Amino acid sequence: MTTQRTISDIRIATPNNVGDGFIGLNAFHPQGSRPFNPFLLLDHHGPMNVQPSEQPKGVDEHPHRGFETVTIVYEGALEHRDSAGNYGKLFAGDVQWMTAASGIIHEEKHEREFSRQGGQLDFVQLWVNLSAKDKMNPPRYQDIASSRIPTAVLPGGGQLRVIAGELAGLHGPANTFSPITVADLTLTNGQLESLTIPADHSLLIYVLSGSATIHGEKIERGQIALMNTDGDSITLSTTSETKVLILAGEPIQEPLAVYGPFVMNTREELIEAFSDFQAGRMGVLS
Repeated sequence: MTTQRTISDIRIATPNNVGDGFIGLNAFHPQGSRPFNPFLLLDHHGPMNVQPSEQPKGVDEHPHRGFETVTIVYEGALEHRDSAGNYGKLFAGDVQWMTAASGIIHEEKHEREFSRQGGQLDFVQLWVNLSAKDKMNPPRYQDIASSRIPTAVLPGGGQLRVIAGELAGLHGPANTFSPITVADLTLTNGQLESLTIPADHSLLIYVLSGSATIHGEKIERGQIALMNTDGDSITLSTTSETKVLILAGEPIQEPLAVYGPFVMNTREELIEAFSDFQAGRMGVLS
């Protein structure tokens, strides 16, 4: 028998621009409070209109240490390269799961041909924390094509895709260091769906487009519902086509020290990260 979770809070994402080519919203960030644990940041860039350009825009090279970045593309195309020698292109439906861990330098920009043609760009970037035991692991890069992500049509219509973890019998292809579920759910007009999530996992519902009602509370595009850990299921209903991002995970109950692109456990570890970056010990982009 399942028990419905109640809503702890509904928050509104704030306008946020990153680099010279990513315009959108920030739902939460690591400098804030920690109810989103183990997730650190959620940026939703788009939908935005990219003007044609021979010079791809985006974010120039920058470092990360101590966590993972997850990029989910819904429209348009991105291009990525890093100091570990990884390079990739992401198109609609694709996911990039980069484990910065001990440190990496990377850049993210509009894919070159997409930049030349212009068009609609819509993507989400998440930051996912790592436990202290994993923060200094070697960097790792998972390029997850849309075709690898399991998808199911739900009984009431709509579609569920599971990128990481397990939900509604689907197993996501992403390898994670702690129990995490990342999935997106498209609901049709008038649809009602219930999903089961472990009661001890944090649970966040972010609305990518449209609006949804969760246990009598309406949340709209750019809003995020934080659920209490008082049950193991949620029920969503819609009156229009709606797309939501479902984030759940086992909280990492450790101290958090944050400075810009570094997320560690202590101030001393942050100082070491900054020193390693300045000394080139996180590698260089060729």
